[in-house]
Amino acid sequence: MQAVPVPLVATTRGYPSTGYTIENVHAGSVAVVDASGRLVAWAGDPHYQTFTRSALKPFQALPFLLSDGPNKFGLAQEELALLCASHSGEEKHLAGVQSILGKIGLDAGHLECGCGVPLYYDFVNLPASIDRQWTPLHHNCSGKHSGFLGWCRLHGAPTAGYVDPEHPLQRAIRASLADAVDLPESSMPTGIDGCSAPNYALPLSKLAHLYARLGQGGQDARLGNALGPLFDAMTGRPDMVSGTERSDLVIMTAGGGDWVAKVGADAVQAIGIRSAGIGIAIKIADGNNRGMHTVTYNVLDQLGLLDDAKRTVLERFRRPEIHNARGTLAGDIRTLFTLQRA
Repeated sequence: MQAVPVPLVATTRGYPSTGYTIENVHAGSVAVVDASGRLVAWAGDPHYQTFTRSALKPFQALPFLLSDGPNKFGLAQEELALLCASHSGEEKHLAGVQSILGKIGLDAGHLECGCGVPLYYDFVNLPASIDRQWTPLHHNCSGKHSGFLGWCRLHGAPTAGYVDPEHPLQRAIRASLADAVDLPESSMPTGIDGCSAPNYALPLSKLAHLYARLGQGGQDARLGNALGPLFDAMTGRPDMVSGTERSDLVIMTAGGGDWVAKVGADAVQAIGIRSAGIGIAIKIADGNNRGMHTVTYNVLDQLGLLDDAKRTVLERFRRPEIHNARGTLAGDIRTLFTLQRA
């Protein structure tokens, strides 16, 4: 029987006095893979074809790393973290991107990610300023795009049109990714991401394998030392990878330098666990994000990766309550799956 996504998480509705009834169910898949590529645990279809979205960012930075770009331009650790970021547009993020652009001799006018209201406001529940003009610096992908431009400057490639799939940069990213996952380029469906750069769909198990390898850092047989600086930057400055009240910051804080995490739009989550030598990839099939962190907590728990300290940091994700507009408890978010083991 062909594997398919399975119910992973549900939302409920009811009253505390009479109990809660399941209202919505979100199906999805989970893949847990070791650094050799062996599938060790799963739910649903571990090979579910998934657009990787922002979970791909560390690997979109690979051509720049493989060319020793960060060292040649003198990027600091927090700037390297921004290459992998879906940042919140906080002042430190804007300053970091501006610093990268200054070091490569360009400015925000060269960014082709578009403009966007900073994610910060959504995650801290504040209204965005209505009298402020947003620029491409505020887009959550501006750090990644500054790295794209760094590659162009390093290789003498045109800076205009660098998001075009046939630009030399994007060809280099596609080739390095195909090599890293040991797939032909033709088997990686291509789509336009929210920031206008090409994005690729991979089997969920391949994304998990990438993160298992990222978790091992600079010990990769195929990529050499390139993943080491990325792991160190992401785990050393998780606040630059995401932002205040963001899930990747919370997850990497809980991991204490052992876990590297990156979320992707439309309910994608990838995590590399250095000490366990595994990578985890999660996809909610309908793209609804509201239960993804609860699934993530449950996966980590079932894999035996949570001690009391980690549970405390991640408690907000375990079984979040749902409240109505008056603040009254109306239900919760709960998981429905058990991982299968190899």
